[in-house]
Amino acid sequence: MDVDCIPFKETGYFSKLICDYLDRHEDLKPFFNRYPTLKNFAEQIQEKKANFPHGYRAVLVNALNKQYEGVAISEGTANHIAKLADDTTFTVVTGHQLNLFTGPLYFLYKIVSTINLARKLKEHYPKYHFVPMYWMATEDHDFDEINYFKLRGKKIQWNKKANGAVGRLSTEGLDQVFDTFAGEIGQFGKAETLKKLFQQAYLEHDTLTKATRFLANALFGEQGLVIVDGDDVQLKKLLVPYVKKDIFEQVPFAKVSESIAGLAKISSDYIIQVNPREINYFYLKDNVRERIVERNGKYHVINTYIDFSPEALKEELENHPERFSPNVVARPLYQEVILPNLCYIGGGGELAYWLELKSYFDALGVTYPMLMLRNSALVITEKQFQKVEKLGLKVSHLFLKQHSLINKRIRDISNIDIDFSPQKKLLEEQFKHLYELAEQTDKSFLGAVKAQEVKQKKGLDALEKRLLKAQKRKLKDHVVRLTELQNELFPNKSLQERQWNFSELYLEMGDNFISLLLETLDPFSEEFIVLKH
Repeated sequence: MDVDCIPFKETGYFSKLICDYLDRHEDLKPFFNRYPTLKNFAEQIQEKKANFPHGYRAVLVNALNKQYEGVAISEGTANHIAKLADDTTFTVVTGHQLNLFTGPLYFLYKIVSTINLARKLKEHYPKYHFVPMYWMATEDHDFDEINYFKLRGKKIQWNKKANGAVGRLSTEGLDQVFDTFAGEIGQFGKAETLKKLFQQAYLEHDTLTKATRFLANALFGEQGLVIVDGDDVQLKKLLVPYVKKDIFEQVPFAKVSESIAGLAKISSDYIIQVNPREINYFYLKDNVRERIVERNGKYHVINTYIDFSPEALKEELENHPERFSPNVVARPLYQEVILPNLCYIGGGGELAYWLELKSYFDALGVTYPMLMLRNSALVITEKQFQKVEKLGLKVSHLFLKQHSLINKRIRDISNIDIDFSPQKKLLEEQFKHLYELAEQTDKSFLGAVKAQEVKQKKGLDALEKRLLKAQKRKLKDHVVRLTELQNELFPNKSLQERQWNFSELYLEMGDNFISLLLETLDPFSEEFIVLKH
């Protein structure tokens, strides 16, 4: 297997905010704690150790043991759970929704990045223990985001009416999805292994939480992955003081709003991922997960008839903390309150909203974790790579937007020069003299000179586009082969990892695919990886 790398910011698929973060932009330093280098983990360990109550460890271990009841786990996972009781053990975490059959391919890249980070930290800091952890987003209620996966360009979907937290959903009806999936993958390759995996996960477990735990454990249990479900009464009890700060004092709303304003001052190109609410918790019960809002001195659960006085809500929180579910702003804090965590590994969008949260963590006295961009990869076959070479391209060129790629290639192979930049430059020089002449004679002519310059430049642009269009027709066969190849590797004009499901590659490679990822994905690389097989 050959491996090539492309710097993230050269791919065109990462925001300015994330590229600036990777460049350690000076203005962004107030928005994160430490940049995730091997050296910086030493200070992060000491800070978290000093700021994480020892008693929380026993609560965490008890909760995990209860969550894993009835699950066959590896020796590595069992050992990791036990070690979490020790003050020398820390976690590195990634989180993800409960997407059907893992959803997009990058789910695997997230978890492998996390496993490999834990391994590298153990090599560098041998006296400590590091546990790779996957946080299941069991309390999300966006069913439409997780009820499908794509295979060979087809959308395989679970058609079901759903309300409330997705983790609590019954798996009833997934037998129909299994039949569709089984029919699509047929009998070749590793099809039977995948069918068995889907069947065991979804048809032999009664909730989506249990199914997802089984699936992630089956894929990564041998690497010692620990899977945690935040929808847990023991763990929620630890969160109670912070929920009060949110609901009754609105600390997150004030602090995150300040951070958003601060990021906007740095660059108008920074995209704000999430906005805080005055109250960042849902009320979670049965098939209900609805926002809590304050109205006229009372607390109302929207889309219901449930109301609480301040005293009644505090009593409900103390007696039933499991009924309070954090939103996207509060969930990261919950994670860092209950885990001895050092680092969060996520995609660009996730890190963008984490960068809004540091002042909120500081205000509540919770150690802010290091933030690491997950690995990204493009898997390309040897045959596809040969096509790239025959077209006279590099794989990095395929990351260009399709019209830019075509235009670039047409210019490269055309036997005439379709770049009018020299003519435009000459035109600018000529008009420079006209501007000087107008200045010396009558300044009122400056506008007319400018208008003429714009008109002539537009004319050159129009000629350039017409010539390019003519060359595209002339070189149509080349354009077709180029676009077909790019469409194969970037389905729906998007990254492969966002469109494919892992089963597409597993059918060809089996367990070797996961082994390959474990061998090649380096969480410290800061580059987009191209895997040729």
